[in-house]
Amino acid sequence: MKCFLSLVMLATVAATDIDWSRVRPIEEFDHYWARLPAKFQALRDAKPIAGRIINGYEAYPGQFPYQVVLISYYGPRSALCGASVLTNNFVLTAAHCVVDAAGGIALMGAHNRENNEPSQQSVSFSPTGINIHPDYSPTTIRNDVATVRLNIPIIFNDRVRPIRLPARSDERLFSGWYATVSGFGRVSDYYPYASDVLRYTYNAILTNSNCLDQWDNDADVIGPQNICLSGEFGRASCSGDSGGPLTIFDYPYDSVQVGLVSFGSANGCATGIPSVFARITYFLHWIEENSDYAVEE
Repeated sequence: MKCFLSLVMLATVAATDIDWSRVRPIEEFDHYWARLPAKFQALRDAKPIAGRIINGYEAYPGQFPYQVVLISYYGPRSALCGASVLTNNFVLTAAHCVVDAAGGIALMGAHNRENNEPSQQSVSFSPTGINIHPDYSPTTIRNDVATVRLNIPIIFNDRVRPIRLPARSDERLFSGWYATVSGFGRVSDYYPYASDVLRYTYNAILTNSNCLDQWDNDADVIGPQNICLSGEFGRASCSGDSGGPLTIFDYPYDSVQVGLVSFGSANGCATGIPSVFARITYFLHWIEENSDYAVEE
């Protein structure tokens, strides 16, 4: 236990020192399933059709400089999620990625996470740095947002940059916009590890009413605080991508994050059912209050 606590308190850890064989997608952990409504529990052991950024592409190095590989510690096991760089001190992720975590590591600037690339920065975080939305509940999928303060500041470079969030005055719902989701999600159902390289895919953002239609009109699952990405052509986020960014290209600002990966259908990632994200504009005030990110007016 003393060795474990000492590891959590370290400020930096080389990527090559991470034991990736111990790291599993957060979707394999009990508390991930505990948060879902009872009607989903029977799907826990269902075998999804695929398990990664589905029908997407390998990113080129530096394409998503705001992407974070987030590793949370749960006793002897480690959970893999995505996150995005907010500022030098904070990253943004899903609440279910860090709830009850005993600290962890944020890896920035990685194209191949198993290589010790010069651009990579691996910074630890402590339990005291985890800020979970106060209305997040393990029995619901609401308010699935968290910020994490890192133990030392990130140093920005050409492959590590902060993401931009919408302005406070931005009232757009983004329906019909094409959006991109990125992450290091699982390679396949039969290979138990996440992707070594960063991948991405894209599709159109749906109206919430359209998303509800495809989720059996279940208002307990899809609400105003969610934003949905079409699953057309089997393109989707999947196991291991939780907490990662959904972005649009908003000229002249380049990428703007409009969502973060919350959940998808346990029937499979390539079934065409929309992926569901936490809507960033819904949580702007809370993000600002729980980080040092300054939301634009």
